[in-house]
Amino acid sequence: MTDVVVVGAGIVGAACARMLAEAGVAVTVIEPAIVGGGATAAGMGHIVVMDDSEAQFALTNYSRDLWNQLSVEMPSDVEYEQRGTLWVASDDEEMAVVRSKHEFYSARGVRSSVLSALELSNAEPNLRPGLAGGLLMPDDAVVYAPRAAAWLLNQAVAHGARLLHAEVSSFQKAGVMLADGTQVAAGNIVCAAGEQAIRWFPELDVKPRKGHLAITNRYPAFVNHQLIELGYLKNAHGVNEDSVAFNVQPRATGQVLIGSSRQFGQTHSAVDHAMLQRMLARAVSYMPSLAGLEVIRTWTGFRAATSDHLPIIGQHPEHSNVYLATGHEGLGITTSLGTAHLITAAILGTVTAIPAAPYLPGR
Repeated sequence: MTDVVVVGAGIVGAACARMLAEAGVAVTVIEPAIVGGGATAAGMGHIVVMDDSEAQFALTNYSRDLWNQLSVEMPSDVEYEQRGTLWVASDDEEMAVVRSKHEFYSARGVRSSVLSALELSNAEPNLRPGLAGGLLMPDDAVVYAPRAAAWLLNQAVAHGARLLHAEVSSFQKAGVMLADGTQVAAGNIVCAAGEQAIRWFPELDVKPRKGHLAITNRYPAFVNHQLIELGYLKNAHGVNEDSVAFNVQPRATGQVLIGSSRQFGQTHSAVDHAMLQRMLARAVSYMPSLAGLEVIRTWTGFRAATSDHLPIIGQHPEHSNVYLATGHEGLGITTSLGTAHLITAAILGTVTAIPAAPYLPGR
């Protein structure tokens, strides 16, 4: 019998499978579609420390450290690059936020630098003139998330895990039932199915949030860092309103990945062209020369969002054999490794490197 079934082979499920398998646990991963598809393929692959709350900081900082440690083992097609994040301030009010964030990180031993308007322009010449400055987080990184998920799962398989392409119809005390009527027996189940978790656990504080991405042809050195406007933080906190923000990433291929948008209440995956145009217009307002680049692909995805902006990680309060790993919204790629650590520790009863309580399902 399998010790643990992991439902979902996105980057969170793949990371959980890898850590459990490396700990000697017999793991079966069940995924109905493509490994690293779904929300993983709809993410920007940004490995970033965030400071909206102490709990968010703890998980993102710990996870980023795990990514940086693991990067030496990754193959080149994972495209892990420590590009750093530049939070862009448009005016003096946002520069005050920059200084506040810098103080927060400095007090916790995390490297950051305040950039003047001239330093920002020198770092990113394609930004529009007149911006106030920015905050550089030099240890943040970017990764090609679908390949990272595939690599993590391959690592799990190398340690004895197996991958089963199937649809889960229900969770049971003795394992999971598949859509074809087959039961996969297991002592414990990890639900790492993103926003799909509410199919089986509708009581969860999780809502699907639709996002758009666009990627250009190859323009090497057009952008050097992950660029995000400070207004992103305000926009990201809306729980019902549609929003866009300037969010641009350099890819190892020389392409430019453009985000970001957020929509609630959407059920179709088709590109919303009005929202896409709004998102691209926002990007061009910060980086005017983006208008001259050729966009070769646009797509969407649904991310699992919670009302308190923290993921749900840990044992289900009413189903002792079920462990939840969902609700990561835009930070699932960053926090996948930290999530795997918390899930593995919960199942094996070992000590966690950071407090688990802020993320527990029963909070």
